[in-house]
Amino acid sequence: MYRKKRIIAIIPARSGSKGIKDKNIKRLNGKPLIDYTIRAASESKYIDYIFVSTDSKKYSKIASDCGANSFFLRPKELSNDSSKTIDSIIFTINKLKKYNLEFDTLVLLQPTSPLRNSFHIDEAIELFFKTNERGVASVNLTDVKIHLLRTINGCELEKINDGNSTIRRQDAINVYKVNGAIYVNSLRYLTDSTSFNDNPIGYIMPSKNSIDIDTIDDLINARKAIRYE
Repeated sequence: MYRKKRIIAIIPARSGSKGIKDKNIKRLNGKPLIDYTIRAASESKYIDYIFVSTDSKKYSKIASDCGANSFFLRPKELSNDSSKTIDSIIFTINKLKKYNLEFDTLVLLQPTSPLRNSFHIDEAIELFFKTNERGVASVNLTDVKIHLLRTINGCELEKINDGNSTIRRQDAINVYKVNGAIYVNSLRYLTDSTSFNDNPIGYIMPSKNSIDIDTIDDLINARKAIRYE
């Protein structure tokens, strides 16, 4: 709880990953991938309740063994490749209300970000309330230089942004990307058109904690990073 607001962490973990089979429960240095996110949420000073939203009984059992709540499954139609995260979140929130579990604030934590820690979560929550409960998305600094980015139309290069591309490296603006690790939103403003990636407030995380596992190479890099933490 923070400022008398009840806070729920929801961890979406569908079973149909295409890039890496059963990605969300893949072993990462001896533990299921999802365990890292459950542990980080459990160690938060502010999170009151942790729920893993999944379509799989196997995943649900693993989540429960790791210390999270996961006592009902989401429908298959909310768990396919074209399903939107917001739809599964709204389903979960409405279902929990039937068990008299109601909350004010959502912290969305994707299990593919195992290097995100509890203090990152707590700082993001504090930032959310500091900015009058405007939606927060975690980001990290990239080495991308926006003045060098182009799209290609046929064979014609087209700039992403206006301005002169011949500038000193030290004068280039910083570019951040949404890293998918943490989203914080007020539940009362969630609708089926909510896009968590479009939350207006950025919580900056170190790049070393921002690995988002989508490929085998990501998994290998995460294993190395955790081993040498």
